[in-house]
Amino acid sequence: MLYENRTYDEERALYGIHDAEIKNCRFTGPADGESFLKETQRINVENCFMDLRYPLWHVTDGKLRSCEMTENCRAALWYDKNIEITDCKMMGIKALRECENVSLKNVVANSPEFIWKVQGINIEDCEILGSEYPFFEVTNGKINNLKMKGKYSFQYCSDFELNNCSFDTKDAFWHSKNFVIRNSVIKGEYLAWYSENLTFVNCKIIGTQPFCYCKNLRLENCTFEGCDLAFENTTVYAEINGKIDSVKNPISGEIHAEKIGEIVLNAERNPVTECKIFEDGVLM
Repeated sequence: MLYENRTYDEERALYGIHDAEIKNCRFTGPADGESFLKETQRINVENCFMDLRYPLWHVTDGKLRSCEMTENCRAALWYDKNIEITDCKMMGIKALRECENVSLKNVVANSPEFIWKVQGINIEDCEILGSEYPFFEVTNGKINNLKMKGKYSFQYCSDFELNNCSFDTKDAFWHSKNFVIRNSVIKGEYLAWYSENLTFVNCKIIGTQPFCYCKNLRLENCTFEGCDLAFENTTVYAEINGKIDSVKNPISGEIHAEKIGEIVLNAERNPVTECKIFEDGVLM
């Protein structure tokens, strides 16, 4: 079934359709209807303009290409399975939630609370602007070439691979588990507190007090900038090229850096630390 060059503004305009092509349509107008593609299956949506709320709930096997979702398009995709989103703009709050098997390619999003409680996410060549709490309780993710600016990202997430990313995001990776992050730049205060099994390879870390209260943290061939009071109460193996401004009370493991500005160890801890700290190859 083909729906083409139409404008819809009524409630549940195309509710429950299946095996359909929706092309060059506009979902906007004075009736201000909601849920215009709810409970649909096997749909291809191309070059459509979406300006109404809750459009794509409980969708199975959907493809969206070259679509624009305005800031009025709130909570766009919820409870969906097997969704591909390509060359789209997603500007409404809470755009993706409680979905399974979702891919995004060449997508620009400005969506607070973006991508919550999703199982299985694949992201390539995307940009996320100004989001708060993106990637909350998401599992099984692969991300390549994501540029993101926001706050409180990747909290309570698990089982991710990230590559070639650039993040400006404070309080990232809190309580997250089982991440491998390669060839990326991560800027933001208080990085990865309370995390477990995080590995950073060839990454640049920028910001105060990174990696506190972590378990089994690993950094390989990384650089630090403005990183003070790092590794408090953390089990860590770290190879840092250049300087760490200061290290505070690591629990165990090894820290290697070319220069360490200060080591802060609280005398009341017993033992003070079991972590071996090396500056330019010399045990301190």
